[in-house]
Amino acid sequence: MPAFITLSNLSWSTPDGRPLFSSLDLSFGADRTGLVGRNGVGKTTLLKLISGELQPLSGTIALGGRLGVLRQRVQEEAEETVGALFGVTEALAVLRRAEAGEATAEEVASADWMLEARIASALDRAGIDAEPETHLVALSGGQRTRAGLAALIFSEPDFLILDEPTNNLDREGRQAVIDLIAHWRAGAIVVSHDRELLETMDAIVEVTSLEATRYGGNWSQYQERKALELAAVQHDLADAEKRVAEVARSAQATAERQARRDRIGRRKAARGDMPRIVAGGLKERSEATGGDNARLAERRRTQALEDAAAAREKIEILQPFSVTLPPAGLPANKVVLKMDSVTAGYRPAEPVLSDLSFGIVGPERIAVTGPNGSGKTTLLALVTAELKPWTGTVSVMTKFAMLDQQVSLLDASLSIRENFLRINPRAVENACRAALARFMFRADAALRIVSTLSGGQLLRAGLACVLGGPEPPSLLILDEPTNHLDLDSIAAVESGLRAYDGALLVVSHDEVFLEAIGITRRLELPTARLPA
Repeated sequence: MPAFITLSNLSWSTPDGRPLFSSLDLSFGADRTGLVGRNGVGKTTLLKLISGELQPLSGTIALGGRLGVLRQRVQEEAEETVGALFGVTEALAVLRRAEAGEATAEEVASADWMLEARIASALDRAGIDAEPETHLVALSGGQRTRAGLAALIFSEPDFLILDEPTNNLDREGRQAVIDLIAHWRAGAIVVSHDRELLETMDAIVEVTSLEATRYGGNWSQYQERKALELAAVQHDLADAEKRVAEVARSAQATAERQARRDRIGRRKAARGDMPRIVAGGLKERSEATGGDNARLAERRRTQALEDAAAAREKIEILQPFSVTLPPAGLPANKVVLKMDSVTAGYRPAEPVLSDLSFGIVGPERIAVTGPNGSGKTTLLALVTAELKPWTGTVSVMTKFAMLDQQVSLLDASLSIRENFLRINPRAVENACRAALARFMFRADAALRIVSTLSGGQLLRAGLACVLGGPEPPSLLILDEPTNHLDLDSIAAVESGLRAYDGALLVVSHDEVFLEAIGITRRLELPTARLPA
């Protein structure tokens, strides 16, 4: 029987009573489906409902097949090994006893002599160099994620349930996960904002606060469908605005014709050409006709305005975020950053970066790439003077701003507006509000306290406060800006950075993001070599 997952009339609310799903109907077959949507709409909750970790308030979940679940973080105990992650600890112990000549005849007969080879093959596919006896604590977080995915695939479930499987992985790790999913031929449900991973999907399900909509095809095909939807809504808006204008012109023309007829009638009545009783009747009919015309025009106008408002609301949802910024005024030949023969680290005799020389001239857009542990964050700490080099010099010759993943530049206890005015003390209130509105913080949204913002809102607020001022910095430094952001937020960040004309220094493993913001050069850091 083919594997399936069917959600029928599903409802669920948060512990504080906020509904996430109501009467949701959705089905999954033996294909790869990407779940996308804004942070907070319930994508992870949906996975937990499917896996049985949460129970729905109402509705049913029917499963046909076995699930394999990978969480956002693979937890590890101090003594847990890779073999335990694969669920083969006892089977490996039988092999060890057999190899030592200590196994019983029954154990030797039941031993899986190909087990280690199959484990090694699964780990190799995930890009993990480890043995079954390797302790999980000896692996990095990204390696544990890949090992967890390898263990899932090793168990051959009917459905993979994956929650942001490429988060916090370096480029090599991301590619290993993408390749694994691309070659997976059973069912998979994947929550992700990784557009390269979403390109391997057979379908995209967009989750909103109202519904879940299925689109056949991968990420690019989903984007094409959304572009068609946007074009249709823009056509609806243009049609509604045209009707509003036509109603106004028609009402004006009708009123003018009625006014002319009324003037003629009044002149005839004044000359005595018309009996008084007839004149009175004409006056009543004129008033009645005028009232009917006015009511008809108002109904048509109201309908057209409602249609236009509905179209604008849809466009607000569908249309990519765009922004214009004040110029940074960075000359093409100005040296922005210079590092000469820099060696630095955190423990004596264990340098993270050795003899590094590097510079940025003019509005270059530099991506700092390399595997985890190669020193990308260390390099940013040197540029921002949080870390001093052991040898060599670091010189920053222009005003700069740093946006880390926590956007610590902002004071969490203040509103977005207060942060803007703190960072841009020369800005006046009108300029502040206009700048924040360009980043979609309009009216009361600008008064929200920073600690209440989501990850995407937080980064957008940071960009607004740094780039929206009258004098944007000439150098902007970003550390993994797309981590934990939903796809709408990533699009907003990309748009803001495309509009920025200063220099960029960006640490990111997201190749689609780097391409979208127009990276012009890369600084590839090798894996750090520690002394023997």
